This record gives sequence, structure tokens and C-alpha cells, in this order.
Amino acid sequence: MRVSFSLKAMNRWSIKMVNIIRGTSQKPISSQRLANFFSHQSNYDGYLFIGYPIIGTTEGPYPIDALWISKKNGLVIFNLVEGRDIAGYQEAQDDSANKLESKLRNHKPLMKSRSLLVPINVITFAPTLQTLPKVDNYSICNESNLNSYLNQLKWETSEVFEALVAVIQTISTIRKGRKKRVVQKEDSRGAKLKKLEDSIANLDNLQGQAVIETVEGVQRIRGLAGSGKTIVLALKAAYMHAIHPDWKIAVTFNTRSLKGQFRQFINTFVIEQTNEEPDWDNLHIIHAWGAPGGGERNGIYYSFCQTNSLECYDYATARAKFGPSMEFKGACDLALNQLEGTSNQLYDAILVDEAQDFPPSFLRLCYEILGTDKRLVYAYDELQNLSSQSLPAPEEIFGKNSDGSPCVRFTAYEPGKPQQDIILEKCYRNSRPVLASAHALGFGIYRKKDPEINTGLVQIFDQKQLWLDIGYSIVKGELNDGHEVTLARTDESSPAFLENHSSIEDLIQFHSFKTSEEQAEWLVNQIQLNLTNEELRSDDIVIINPDPVSTRSETGPIRKLLFDKNINSHLAGVDTSPDIFFHTDRDSIAFTGIYRAKGNEAGMVYIINAQDCYSAFGNLASIRNRLFTAITRSKAWVRVLGVGDRMKKLAEEFDQIKAHKFELTFRYPTHDERKHLNLVNRDMTADEKRRVQKGKGELGALLEDLESGKIYIEDLGSEQIRRLRSLINKDNQ
Repeated sequence: MRVSFSLKAMNRWSIKMVNIIRGTSQKPISSQRLANFFSHQSNYDGYLFIGYPIIGTTEGPYPIDALWISKKNGLVIFNLVEGRDIAGYQEAQDDSANKLESKLRNHKPLMKSRSLLVPINVITFAPTLQTLPKVDNYSICNESNLNSYLNQLKWETSEVFEALVAVIQTISTIRKGRKKRVVQKEDSRGAKLKKLEDSIANLDNLQGQAVIETVEGVQRIRGLAGSGKTIVLALKAAYMHAIHPDWKIAVTFNTRSLKGQFRQFINTFVIEQTNEEPDWDNLHIIHAWGAPGGGERNGIYYSFCQTNSLECYDYATARAKFGPSMEFKGACDLALNQLEGTSNQLYDAILVDEAQDFPPSFLRLCYEILGTDKRLVYAYDELQNLSSQSLPAPEEIFGKNSDGSPCVRFTAYEPGKPQQDIILEKCYRNSRPVLASAHALGFGIYRKKDPEINTGLVQIFDQKQLWLDIGYSIVKGELNDGHEVTLARTDESSPAFLENHSSIEDLIQFHSFKTSEEQAEWLVNQIQLNLTNEELRSDDIVIINPDPVSTRSETGPIRKLLFDKNINSHLAGVDTSPDIFFHTDRDSIAFTGIYRAKGNEAGMVYIINAQDCYSAFGNLASIRNRLFTAITRSKAWVRVLGVGDRMKKLAEEFDQIKAHKFELTFRYPTHDERKHLNLVNRDMTADEKRRVQKGKGELGALLEDLESGKIYIEDLGSEQIRRLRSLINKDNQ
């Protein structure tokens, strides 16, 4: 959930380009003409914000019509005029300048002694005004004289440009809210983590657009874990609430421990923009499922059922009716099928994080309870589950109109208009070696070949373009079915500063132990070293057990050893509220199962019992996904620990990743091979596993009897022989 200054934006500035980000504006004609002016200029750089920022004042929120910030020319406020009436423009210029100056003066990096290092220029932009009055110290422009005015502006102290961007984007406010990190040693892990966090300064272009640009309809935000989706959604919800305080807005998610993060971020952003706390009656941070009781127990699905007088299922009832892993999908599908006509409106806008963890029918349910404008924003990680099946296209998710046309269709991007589909390609959490290792292990890129399926791959994308969309490039070969290909992360998609703080050998390590006791002792000693010698804080460390069923029993002995060393720990969601992951009021090391780990991050991540992720019958793809998810929780260092021969084999697989210099080299499977992978590595229920194992045993015994002559093929009966041949022929087609 990290944000950073865009390298691509810097490259754009080198060729002189203004990045235009359009927010909500009450002055559509003048704002469009201002955007058109900058889009046709090649001698300017920086950001042009329209309808942004909003400044919190004692009188409430104060929106700036437009703001341009440039390394070369400085900061310019545009007061926009729609028609020809410019009455009171001098007072309006004074007002906007004073309010913005007051905001900027609160930030020490922008000050030198008592002087603000950012000159504030104000222009009244009246594009339809033909005759422009001349008044000293107050500038009025249209397209004809705007160039001459802007060209005379020079900024002598542009070294604070990035700090200014952070203030405008309110990112500096988040940084103030972090627990202060105190370090004494220049090269300790704590010092490295501090430098790493300080390097993560601002929203990049795409993140800024995702925050501010809101379409009248459905908007999709895609990106890797660590690309900033959660913080983008929090900022977006706060911006919507500041602009439209009367709207009913919902923010929902799958991982319950994200609730505290969302509430903290949104509260911070709204205060920054309105000088008031959010109206929590209109802005709901709400669970997806929900239950009776109201308040914190409320949820999107439950509210949908209640408002439309539909039968509502809880988890246990849904599991009994629809089966394991189908609980929420079955409940949402049934609710939509039972809906007669259109749903009653509950919200004006809904923002969904972690959409990859929800069934498509939940997104459709959210769509149904919105007003006519259908403002639905859903963010998801194409790789979070490493599923061969991504979320369906919006045309499939949201259904069709009465005339057969899709209810939702994403149109191609048009300059000057909000984007419907934004891909956040940069990862600001995981370094290149860590992320490439997670992908290689998750997909089984260097896993030993399984003779039964003739590949080591566990799963792969059907949509090959996804690799390029999320920041990989083709080093050699061809990204096509049946061809060898080598893929690598780029400097653009994996910024170098994420790995330059430590050696590659230190960034990610695999350790194999003979016993669980050895694993526990090594881990406890390392944690003690992290806290006492390496200047890491308790909330810099997380210990993840990939198997959610065994987490309590597996972590108990380790926590006992920590307690004996006077180190506090907690099991997230068990010793704490389900909505809390890290303790904020005391020092305590977080232990967690894999599902509660999602959506969270830490500087040092320890993964225990990783041998459970090497191989399995009936859920190989699922357990590899757990390892991928656990590794990608780290924003600096990863230690993968395990016991026995399977851990040694997993470590050997990682050795292959290192030998290939953290590039992914493999043969891309064909359509039929991908289909076979999805089948043999699918998740099975316990009953399905028993049936398959029983069937394989009985078939093996039958084949032995046929081969030995104890029974004859004719003994099986002509009908059974015909059915068997039919199945074999069908599989070979």
C-alpha cells in the first residue's frame, strides 16, 4: 500500500508535458478550456489539478477551481469564470491565495525560517471574456494572453517541489500520522526502513488520476499488491465525501483487519480537506457480508437483503446450502435471482477493495443498490490469488440491458476525460527479487517437472497480456502458447530503491530445519536480534503461518519462547478484535494466519512451516497462492522457514530462481495444457479428495488384475467398456 513519485512522470517532464488530473468541477466549460490549453502546450511541465485540492478552513471545505504546479514555473491557482461576469475577482484571488498559503505554512519542509519557499500566483481565467481589465497585482487571462503571463513565472527554490506535491496530495499528512521511528545506528535495519519509507514520497500519475478522477458509472482499478490500491481508495472516498457531503458512500473489503486502516486514512484525509471529521452517517466503512444487529455488524449483502425483503443467509447456513468455498457466491447469486425488478437504492457511491476475493455476483449486487449514476469503483490485484481466471470482464459481471447491450462497457481512454480502467503497474512494496521469487514459486516456474502432467507449472494466466500490464517485460523468447519466454521486472515497474538498501542475499532467505523446535528457537533469536540490535519496532515484524487451520497450535510454542524473553506477541484477530492487526497502544509482535495477513505489510516478514506450501494433493494451486501472498507482505526483508525434506526441495526451487537472476524462464503452456493444469491442481473438498483417492486405488487394482490375467476385459461388460473407451477418446481429442 505504498505510493511513490512516478519515474514515468519524471520522464514525461523531460519532454515537457503537463499531467492533467480532472476532479469534480462546477465550472465545466472554463475547466475544459484550461485543460485544452495545457494539453496543446509543449513548453510546460508538472501537474494540473482541476477541482482539487480541497482546503479545510474554519468555515468548512474550500475547493480550489484548478491548481498547476511546475518545477520550472512554480505554483499557480486558477480561479475559473464560466461567463463574462468577473465581479469580485480581486477578493476571490485574495481568498484562494490566503487559504492555500495557510495550508502550506503548516508543513515545515516548505518553510525557511518564517518564509514560505513556494511563491503563490493567482490567475482569474475567463476564457469567454474578450476585453481584459488591467489591475496591478491581479491577473486576468484568457487563452490569448495566458502564455505570456505563465512564461514570466520562475521558481528559484524548486528543490522543495516533491514536498509540495506531497502536501497537495495530502500524502505528507499520512506520514505525520505514522509512529515516529527513532534510530541511532546509521546502517541498522531500522535506519534502512526509515530511508525506504522516506523515499516513498508522492502519488504517481496513475495513482493521482485514480484518486481524483471519478466517472459517472463503473470504474476499475487494477494493480499488484503494494501498488497503492488501498490508499488510493481511501483518498478517493475522502475526496468524494468532501465534495459531496450529502452522498451516501460505502467502502467495503474482504480482509477485516483493513477496516482500521481505512477508518484512519479516511478520517485523516477528510479533516485535511474539510477541517471536520467525516460524517460517519453518510460515509460507511462496511463489511461485505454483514449480520443482524446494526452498527458494526452491518454489511452490504445483509443490507441488500433487508431493503429488498429477501431471505438472508449467514455463513453457516450458506455453507450448508451451497457447500464449502461457495458460501458467499451462493448467497449473492440467490439474492440476485430472487430480486424482482430493480433494487431500492442504498448508496450514491460504493468503493470495493480486494475485489479479486469476491464472487462477481457481489459486484453485481453492489451495482444494483446504487442510484441511476451507478458510481461503483472496484480495485483488485490480478495476481493476488494467482488464479488462472481473472475477474470476468465488466460486460459479463454487470449483465445486459433490455435491448441486449451490456449494462457496463469500458470505452477507450480519451484525453481530458476520466479513465474508466486504470492499471497501477508499479509495485512500491516488494523489491524486484522478492516479487519475482513470489511469482516464480506461486506459478511453479522452476518446480521440478511432474511426470504425470509433463510440467512443473502449477498454474498460469490465460491472458498472457497480464504479464506486461503488471510490469514485466520480455527479455527473450516469445510470449505465446508453446514458446519459451524469459520475463523480468523493469526498473520502471520495480523501482531500484526498494532493493538497493540491502544485498540480495539479505532481502530474501530460505532456511530449512530438522525439527519444529529448531525452527522456533532460530526464529525467536532472530526476533530478539531485530528488536535489540537492529532497531526494528514490534510493528515492523510479522510472523505468518500459511495453513490457517493450524495457526493457533503452531504459533503457541513460539509465542511461549518469546514470552520467556519478555517479548510480547498477539495472534491477530484472536487476541485482538478482528478489525485490528497491529497493536497501536503497546509493543507486540503480530502472528497471523494467511487470510488475516492479506492487506497488511511489514518490514520483516517471517513465514513459518513453508514446507506445507511445497506440494499437496487436491489444492496445490491454493497452497502455492498462500506462499505467494505471504512473501508479498514484505516491504523489505523475507525469511522463509520450514522443516524436513519438503522444505529442502522448496529451498532448492528458490536456488533456481537465484541462479536465473530473478527472471522467469519457462515454456508458455498451450490452451489445452492450461486447461489440464487448472483441472489437476484445482481445489477439492475433503469428500472429493476421498472419492479421487478411492477411485485411483480401485482403478489401480483393476488394471493389475487385467494385466495379470486374473480377470478379462470382457468381464467388465460391453456397456462399461464402451463408456470407458468414450472417456479416454474424449480426453485425447
